[in-house]
Amino acid sequence: MPTSVTRRTAAAALGLATALVLAACGNPDDGGTTQVAATSGGKTKINISPDQNRITTDKVDSIAAEVPEKIRKRGTLEIVDSSGSAAPLTFFATDNKTVIGVEPDIASLVADVLGLKLHINTVSWENIFVGLDSAKYDVGFSNITVTEERKEKYDFATYREDNLGFEAKKGSGLKITGPEDVAGRTVAVGSGTNQEKLLIEWSRENEKAGRKPVDITYYQNDSDTYLALQSGRIDLYLGPNPTAAYHAATTGKTEVVGTYSGAGSTLQGLIAATTKKDSGLAEPLADALNHVIDNGTYAKVLERWGLSDEAVTQSEINPPGLPRTTS
Repeated sequence: MPTSVTRRTAAAALGLATALVLAACGNPDDGGTTQVAATSGGKTKINISPDQNRITTDKVDSIAAEVPEKIRKRGTLEIVDSSGSAAPLTFFATDNKTVIGVEPDIASLVADVLGLKLHINTVSWENIFVGLDSAKYDVGFSNITVTEERKEKYDFATYREDNLGFEAKKGSGLKITGPEDVAGRTVAVGSGTNQEKLLIEWSRENEKAGRKPVDITYYQNDSDTYLALQSGRIDLYLGPNPTAAYHAATTGKTEVVGTYSGAGSTLQGLIAATTKKDSGLAEPLADALNHVIDNGTYAKVLERWGLSDEAVTQSEINPPGLPRTTS
């Protein structure tokens, strides 16, 4: 049955519990694995080799029948994600070419339910939306946050909570609990992301309160960002909390010094499968996601990547998202 649109009412607060705590780097002698440890204290080895043996599930004919005829006849689900460098969300395996992570794993489950072959297209962040707009791709699975602005052009089917992390050089002594803590600081962020929107909002709040604005900085890739962080050219990097936690633990050079909901202080941010508005895919995607939530395969995927704390209990279509940035 079509998924009803329900409002997400859970409020988010500063100092959110870290979605995952990671321990130990990948061990080349251990078959290409790394360890993640949930907040409960248990450890899980995750497979970072190209031989993923993904969790699978069966096709559901009634849900597959909801997919637009053009896609059913084609037989593939053309998903799009951003360049694979954001472990454990989307990144390259040890062969440096196979795309792995929690995002492609969830997309794979959805494709199974819909009876379609998964085809992953990896592009730059901005080209995700260019490709969706032109119908080159069917759906984005790339840690895309629901925002009120994006809802004008896209439909969403949610599948994870969205939490952000402020990452600093290890031993920085910084603690980020609100806009005043980044006043006058140099902070790197990805262009066109909800992290950028929140940082711009905080900078404006600081100026209105008579504090210094945030010096917002942009880099082309993660390696440049982290080089700037280590050299002291920037004070902080704001990105998805799972990637910040993963990077901090596997390098030992940085630390997460504050977390925040991806939708602001009063609304829990949500990550969603993203399609061109009125494409006809939102309902089958949400129904497929709710099916894998119910049958337990969704939980197994999140556990596999150490992200059980970001689970949702149901997929929602176009719920309230990150509010528009005020001027």
